Amino acid sequence: MTTIPNVTLNDGYQMPAIGLGTFQVRGGQGVNQILAAIHDGYRSLDTATNYDNEGAVGEAIRRSGIPRAEFFVTSKLPGKYHQYADATMAIQESLYRLGLDYLDLYLIHWPLPKRDHYVEAWQAMIDARQRGLIRSIGVSNFEPAHLDRLINETGVTPAVNQIEVHPYWVQKAMVAADQQRGIVTSAWSPLGRGSAALQEPLIQQLAQKYDKNVGQIILRWHVQRGIVPIPKARNLNHQRTNLALFDFALTPDEVAAIDGLNRPDGRLEGQDPNTYEEFD
Repeated sequence: MTTIPNVTLNDGYQMPAIGLGTFQVRGGQGVNQILAAIHDGYRSLDTATNYDNEGAVGEAIRRSGIPRAEFFVTSKLPGKYHQYADATMAIQESLYRLGLDYLDLYLIHWPLPKRDHYVEAWQAMIDARQRGLIRSIGVSNFEPAHLDRLINETGVTPAVNQIEVHPYWVQKAMVAADQQRGIVTSAWSPLGRGSAALQEPLIQQLAQKYDKNVGQIILRWHVQRGIVPIPKARNLNHQRTNLALFDFALTPDEVAAIDGLNRPDGRLEGQDPNTYEEFD
């Protein structure tokens, strides 16, 4: 079983350097898929209220027989619950669905600046952390202006910013902005969600050079950029191979070459955090 190194967050807690994404992993089949991943060595499990699978994640943890303290469980606050009282209850409901006493990390899923309640949501998360319901608090899909507003108005800096990053959407400026603020960047859809990046000749050549698959090359690229990738994998072999990232290293030139695959229109679904509206 692969030993996964940890990344230290700005609040002193540690987060595994790779996690399991669970988007669209649900029900009994989902429990079995998550349980298989746990047995392969995953301890960081990433869910969200809007994934409708917090119950499956909690059930897999219970069935694993592994102590709760060994897991790093992340969930996310949906846009409809950004107002303070709603956010407070949403956190409690997530814990009830998961069957856990606390979350290791809780994120605001999207900033939704048109609605302008994300600071209120952040304050609810700060207070929930003080009550012991959450250990680390962070955000997802936040831009620098959103981050600075949270920091300036509450004095609390997010521990993590989970954003879209993959070879066609490299996000150099955003990753640098997180680093400047002491925030760990985490990547959703780190492989591009089945994008053509997996077919790129450069990545295929690197896979051949290092005797790895193309997914491992892309995930290693993330790790070397200081990013925590959260790949989703229902295929048991993919789950296993996605962990095998820590026995090789790309050269700086190779990392830069993958950076060069960036596209101006590289977002998967055009979801701009400044305008995207998460209505559910």
